Amino acid sequence: MSDEEFILEVSALTKRFGGIVAVAGVNIKVKKGEVVSIIGPNGAGKTTVFNMLTGIYDVDEGTIRFKGKEIQNENPLHIVDAGISRTFQNIRLFGDLRVIENVMVGAHTKTDYGFFDSVFRTPKFKKEEDDKVLQAVKLLRSIGLDHRRDDYAANLPYGEQRKLEIARAIATGAELLLLDEPAAGMNPQESADLMNFIRSLKERGYTVLMIEHDMSVVMNVSDRIYVIDHGRPIADGLPEDIANNQVVIDAYLGGVRNDAQC
Repeated sequence: MSDEEFILEVSALTKRFGGIVAVAGVNIKVKKGEVVSIIGPNGAGKTTVFNMLTGIYDVDEGTIRFKGKEIQNENPLHIVDAGISRTFQNIRLFGDLRVIENVMVGAHTKTDYGFFDSVFRTPKFKKEEDDKVLQAVKLLRSIGLDHRRDDYAANLPYGEQRKLEIARAIATGAELLLLDEPAAGMNPQESADLMNFIRSLKERGYTVLMIEHDMSVVMNVSDRIYVIDHGRPIADGLPEDIANNQVVIDAYLGGVRNDAQC
């Protein structure tokens, strides 16, 4: 697989907090249209990796290339503009806004009108807003939430709130979706629905990089898996390879370790 086939290339990513090395030498490659998962025990550094990918944390060492361009240490808004958007482990919807309004929040990260247009409701403003509403309705229809468009986000069942958060990320115009534990707190039926939803995203051309603890979800939707423990990469490969990797099993089940860095 040549480098130009990868939409995301992470090389030797490292992050320190004072004297603590939170992430060290992480490498990740994601091909366009793939679903790739990052797994590891609690505290392994997975969300720290996401925070560097999205500009929340500065990168101390290493590079992040998206569509061939280095983006490490860019402003988070610039990273969204480039085509990367994310969700969070704890749902961060605007509960007192309607479903369609939450999607519109994502869409409004990219607007062509200015302050004057918005204050005076110029034809340019009205046309773009109308277009964004139509796009939001189309998006909600495509993910099965059209019937909820006028409901308040806080009133949605938990599984639908997760879908709405992903829809808001899609509305930014993202090509790469970073999903931080999308199955967290879900019951088995909601997890099954989520797996189908992630598969549908792939079928529609989206690329997904996912952190997840639910191994049923990971093994059923991932094309490839990266494993991190104590901030360091310990394995990567196909789901069946990871499931039978003794180093990975030891990391999850507390096998004997001899780490220089904890």
